[in-house]
Amino acid sequence: MRQLVRQLYPDRCPVCDRVLYDTLICPACLSRIRYVKQPACYSCGKPLTGAWQEYCGDCGGRHHEFRQGKAVFLYQGQMRQIIYRYKYSNRRDYTEFFATEAARLYGDWVKQQKITQIIPVPLSKQKRRLRGYNQAETFARRFAQLCGLPCRTGILLRIRNTTPQKQLSVRDRKNNLKNAFKIGGNVVKLDRVLLVDDIYTTGSTIDAAALVLKQAGVTEVYFLCISIGQGQ
Repeated sequence: MRQLVRQLYPDRCPVCDRVLYDTLICPACLSRIRYVKQPACYSCGKPLTGAWQEYCGDCGGRHHEFRQGKAVFLYQGQMRQIIYRYKYSNRRDYTEFFATEAARLYGDWVKQQKITQIIPVPLSKQKRRLRGYNQAETFARRFAQLCGLPCRTGILLRIRNTTPQKQLSVRDRKNNLKNAFKIGGNVVKLDRVLLVDDIYTTGSTIDAAALVLKQAGVTEVYFLCISIGQGQ
């Protein structure tokens, strides 16, 4: 069924927008985006400048509510434009590329952590109505399918339409997200979950969501993002 849909509505290269039938990105364009590579922060997964480091400047000496996180791409250059179109220009056709690469790189890691549920970071009702979809949920659903895990969208709810995080300082980001999330479903059977979002910067959003889940009884919270900023 998926192959038939792709024949009728072919994918487009997320970089140059060329119509594609047998690949998800032009080989020439692949070199224009950067994957997250080792060494990377043991906590959030940001790439580091030296192999002697264990944590990035954001995570060193800081308590996170999540156990560990990973990201596929570095949020710079072409990837900034790609993520912007994915969020605001209805380019949901990028989902297959994002999810396929995430599963290829971190499918085994998800199994090793014994994760049983995948939960996308939710949007507020206002933002969802404005965009028409939640890009994190779209990505999470396909990634969950590739990993053979359930994607739960009613567990975590966003009840405040917060100010965009990119406009705020680190301290203000944390305050901005106070009481932004609440539990909307039964978490009794949830043990180790994976939060999924599109971008990780300072971790304020993931921390706020993870705290609510843990307060409701979730044992361990991990995260996966499409892209992440550079570590220090």
